[in-house]
Amino acid sequence: MAKLTKKQKVALEKLEEGKLYAPIEAFTLMKEMASANFDETVEGHFRLGIDTRQADQQLRGMVSLPNGSGKTVRVAVFAEGEAAKAAEAAGADIVGSDDLIQDIQNGMLDFDATVATPDQMPKVGKLGKILGTRGLMPNPKLGTVTPDVAKAIADLKGGKVEYRADRYGICHVVLGKTSFTPEQLAENYGTVFDELLRQKPAAAKGRYVKSVTVVSTMGKGIPVDGSVNRAYTEMPDA
Repeated sequence: MAKLTKKQKVALEKLEEGKLYAPIEAFTLMKEMASANFDETVEGHFRLGIDTRQADQQLRGMVSLPNGSGKTVRVAVFAEGEAAKAAEAAGADIVGSDDLIQDIQNGMLDFDATVATPDQMPKVGKLGKILGTRGLMPNPKLGTVTPDVAKAIADLKGGKVEYRADRYGICHVVLGKTSFTPEQLAENYGTVFDELLRQKPAAAKGRYVKSVTVVSTMGKGIPVDGSVNRAYTEMPDA
């Protein structure tokens, strides 16, 4: 962590060991502690009671943040013909087919997300080892394999983010930037949290939300009270 100002040191001292913070409290404290000279990314780490080694307990999807992610998302689109024209008109950063596939095979990865029309997938499949390991493979379940490329591009650029439980059952999800207000971050957090609750695998047993932590790029993790599943922007009663 960068050298803290007096104000930030006071804020850090407010972080009580063992305390679980209400979402709005956590983000208010996070902004007070922010010390980097750039706009830090804020993430939520949700540890869930699922075993992702079991096919019926995997968790993956996309969710639209009401206040956006604060991130400029570069989108590459695999499409031809009219779909390619639609992608360009919708603001895609890179559009192509065989040529784009060749560029990626040659090491070009200057994008954050991909979209493909269904007819392109047999060819895009050969990029599995390159895109798959980076979480960049177009996926129909995520809405990124679709004939409506314009909508997919708008969603990705407008703040739609992916959530995916790793092998430890933890979802790491972007919630915004430290330049956001605490209320904006709490609203984004609430949207993600509600989505994870809705998508709870039927096969999950026992306690579902085991712990929640929010953290900025250069900041200290702040534990959040996972039992708060409504009124995310309200301060708790003293």
